[in-house]
Amino acid sequence: MNRLTALLNPKSVAVIGASSRIERAGHVVMKNLLTAGFNGVIMPVNPRYSSVCGVLAYRNIESLPLVPDVAILCTHASRNVELIQQLADKGVKFTIILSADMYSATAQGETINAHCQEIAKRTGMRILGPNSLGVILPWVNFNGSFSPTTAKRGNIAFVSQSAAVCTTMLDWANDKGIGFSNFISLGNASDVDFAELLDYLSVERHTTAILLYIDSIRDARRFMSAARAAARNRRILVVKSGRTLTGTRATHQHTGGMESFDIVYDSAIQRSGMLRVYTMHELFAAVETLTHTVPLRGERLAIMTNGGGPAIMALDTLLEKGGKLAQLEPTVIERLNEQLPESWSHSNPVDIVGDADAKRYIVTLDALLDSDNIDAILIMLSPSAIADADETAQGIIEFIQRDGRAKKFNILTNWSGEQSVHSARNRFNQAGIPTYRTPESAVSAFMHLVEYRRNQKQLMETPTNTESLQYGHLDAAHHWIEDKLNNVSKVDLETHQIKPLLHAYEFDLLATYVASDASEAVHLANQIGYPVALKLHSPDIMHKSDVQGVMLNLRNAQEVASAAQAIIDRTELSYPAAHVQGLQVQAMASTTGAEELRVKVIQDAIFGPVILLGQGGSDWREHSDAVASLLPLNTTLARYMIIRALKQGKVRLQKGHAQFDKIKLAELLVRLSQMIIECPQIETLDIHPLLATKERFTLVDVDLTLCQFSGDGQSRLAIRPYPTELISHWIDKQGDPVTFRPILPEDEPRHADFIRQVSKDDLYKRFFNEVGEFNHEALANMTQIDYDREMAFVAVQDNCIIGVSRALINPDNTNAEFAILVRSDLKSRGLGKQLLNRAIQYCRDKGTATISGMTMPSNQGMITLAKHCGFTVEIYLEDGVAELSLPLHE
Repeated sequence: MNRLTALLNPKSVAVIGASSRIERAGHVVMKNLLTAGFNGVIMPVNPRYSSVCGVLAYRNIESLPLVPDVAILCTHASRNVELIQQLADKGVKFTIILSADMYSATAQGETINAHCQEIAKRTGMRILGPNSLGVILPWVNFNGSFSPTTAKRGNIAFVSQSAAVCTTMLDWANDKGIGFSNFISLGNASDVDFAELLDYLSVERHTTAILLYIDSIRDARRFMSAARAAARNRRILVVKSGRTLTGTRATHQHTGGMESFDIVYDSAIQRSGMLRVYTMHELFAAVETLTHTVPLRGERLAIMTNGGGPAIMALDTLLEKGGKLAQLEPTVIERLNEQLPESWSHSNPVDIVGDADAKRYIVTLDALLDSDNIDAILIMLSPSAIADADETAQGIIEFIQRDGRAKKFNILTNWSGEQSVHSARNRFNQAGIPTYRTPESAVSAFMHLVEYRRNQKQLMETPTNTESLQYGHLDAAHHWIEDKLNNVSKVDLETHQIKPLLHAYEFDLLATYVASDASEAVHLANQIGYPVALKLHSPDIMHKSDVQGVMLNLRNAQEVASAAQAIIDRTELSYPAAHVQGLQVQAMASTTGAEELRVKVIQDAIFGPVILLGQGGSDWREHSDAVASLLPLNTTLARYMIIRALKQGKVRLQKGHAQFDKIKLAELLVRLSQMIIECPQIETLDIHPLLATKERFTLVDVDLTLCQFSGDGQSRLAIRPYPTELISHWIDKQGDPVTFRPILPEDEPRHADFIRQVSKDDLYKRFFNEVGEFNHEALANMTQIDYDREMAFVAVQDNCIIGVSRALINPDNTNAEFAILVRSDLKSRGLGKQLLNRAIQYCRDKGTATISGMTMPSNQGMITLAKHCGFTVEIYLEDGVAELSLPLHE
């Protein structure tokens, strides 16, 4: 049972502050509970009333006849500390706080909310809110909210931090006839948060899609882990407020959450396999699409229309958003030539001319459904005196319902207009076919499906720590960092000072040195070779351009001497108090045909270290002129980042320049990712610029900030990287070496080969079923795992997998389910015991309470091994199972 079950499937509720006064929240909540038809126990609490809304009232919490599953606090914030303590003393496990004014200070100096949270944490109570609208659970007839409207039954779960967005969504959904499985107002989410709800909703039987309205999140690791797990089972859409810096600060004031750049949230949402929409209008359109459509099989769209102008608007929107227009096969065009007037468009968009009637629409659709080049079809109609909108819509609906081919396509409709087509759009809604008022909104809705599909592909990319990259000087780099931080808490370094670190990670850095005066600058320039650049080196002057502190393309000693003295003279004149540390003398990079990029690592307050990629320039704004990516990266994820930067115009390729190698840039970003992971002392790193040519990427100027760091370096990351620390080695009973390590995404082909060498009998005992060839999706789920909540150890010998143990930990960390599979021809070598012991130790280190498993009574080898490792074994012959259990902590 999930720990939120009592909250989201309650059998009893107490309304604290229930009221007979219609303007009070306590009255609205009582009325909503009664109107919804909740079959559980409703207990109003208020000393002023003997009954509320006809229900016997209780004077205080202590006098309640039973402990409610949920208590709803409808009281003023000033009373809530006392009431929370009383509820905790009563043993109430879940409380919903409606009050918004919970951040006033108490007599002890802390806020009311902090005091309530402290009581809850100490007593094991969970709090939803404060500033919550409440919860509506249509499938159990529970409306514990003060919303003016209720929710119909459906299969979408909605979770929002904004009460106003909740009421807006309810009003729209009721008009459209769209229902919900769970409708949850988080409020400020001081305790119960998105992560826990995603874990619950991802397995809740009535929920097929989840909508989130997010102001901010608190625990990035927990959120990312839950979101990535939920996105494999449910479609998840996200609206994130605070897209601008000002909006981000307003969000911080609204919920009290930490500030984070919007581009970082963008990266997190994509990386989780969720879909972000940017406005409520987009959200409504996306809900309609995801509610009524089958999963997208591909991205190629065909547009069928009776008007050229609207079709062009649809086409423009499609191409602007990066969509793909389907190309019609000659056979389809030939068939349409036979059915349509000669003046039809003879291409996609398929313009079937303004006098098209229902029959023409149907024969056209019939032909398109035979195409192998089409994945989705947008059917458009503009009001016509010839064709009746209702009749055409009904004809299309009946055709789609009786033609089995239609189930393989995503079909969307756009009946433009208002009065004359309103009835037709209602028909599509009732038939479960997505329909939209404008061409642009229809195509935008289709592109939501496309973006969702693309994000799901990213979700299947589990990052690794790129252990295949070998560096010879990593120890030296780490010693160098320790030396720089010796007896200081923080240090800022420039290009010439950080060469050892950059060279250790194989970055190509321009030769850079510092001269104390003009004569030393000439000496260094002669050593480097001409041409060179001179740059002022002063911590007190932020912009070198203020004193013309950068001189380029100096071609001989005389030019260097003159430029050096001129920079020093200008600095002394303009900034007489500035501390000048010297002049940087740097080789001149060839900028011919090169793109100037900017790569920066920042520490995000929520998501930890983040890599930014953009065009750069003197007016570069990191919050808006870059794309962001969470760490860790692998080559595929880095390539996605580069493509996003190009698509969004954050990197703009110059005309006439040879395009840089995206794979090589991706490899550079992966090395940067690895450096940041392995060196937690790196606070910020700014490469400005990174010169990118067809084959070479050169770091020109680099700024680095190091800070002292203690503890687990990986704890900074929103996504746990590949745990190289869990790699170990062993010699089997035959004297052969075996490596045990966590599974890698790249293990998919090796894992497939391993399964082929396991007997059918062993596979049956492992999976309790006959299994055939595993497809890519099944193998990807086995090899691309979230290391934060699941572990799979593989035994590797001669680069082949010969055994696997798995431990899947529930979100509460109370139990881990384990399973073991060893290659059938390599049993009795002790592999099983080694694999099981590693799974046990992993769970023990994570603080998991119990590890358990299930096998068949006939699998005596597994049962004997489990007993040997301390498991208790319960055999249920009538059910054909043996349950294995081992407590991991006293």
